[in-house]
Amino acid sequence: MTPDRDALRAALARPPARVAEPGLKRAAVALVLRAGEAGDELLFIRRAQHPRDPWSGQIGFPGGRAEPGDAGPRETALRETREEVGLDLERDAEELGALDEVRAMARLRPQNLVIAPFVYRLATPAPTHPSGEVDAVLWLPLARLLDPAARGTMPYVHEGATLRFPCLNVDGLVIWGLTYRMFEDLRGRLC
Repeated sequence: MTPDRDALRAALARPPARVAEPGLKRAAVALVLRAGEAGDELLFIRRAQHPRDPWSGQIGFPGGRAEPGDAGPRETALRETREEVGLDLERDAEELGALDEVRAMARLRPQNLVIAPFVYRLATPAPTHPSGEVDAVLWLPLARLLDPAARGTMPYVHEGATLRFPCLNVDGLVIWGLTYRMFEDLRGRLC
């Protein structure tokens, strides 16, 4: 069973933890919920393959790095979601709250980047229009993501050693790393 809008808003009422380390670059993502046939669904994207992107080809949330014209992280999440998947969250969604900021990691090394996640709920169905940065737009049932059966580990080979990282596996889609950490914050607030 997935929480209703009031339960989601209450779960997100706690102010998010911020990463206060000076000099870090900033980014933001949007966790977008919509009503589906079997309950709420959460929006994910499969990032396009790009040799300079450490998260190339992975499953994530729409979002990206802050630009000088962004008034703050919320505006970054709104702009990036519009650019990557064509959703206008200011027009078509309600902001439910924010999750804790997370420090980015790539290849087991901390990156000079902090990501601020914001949670939205679409008020009405809205079509998506993926950009060239996105290979696929995926709506996954929140109930399946919250199901303990979706939790597991995935092997990751780094410098000749196989490490195992926590992940979600839904219909063969593996959600791990930063996206998993952000989802776990959401899960922790809901459960």
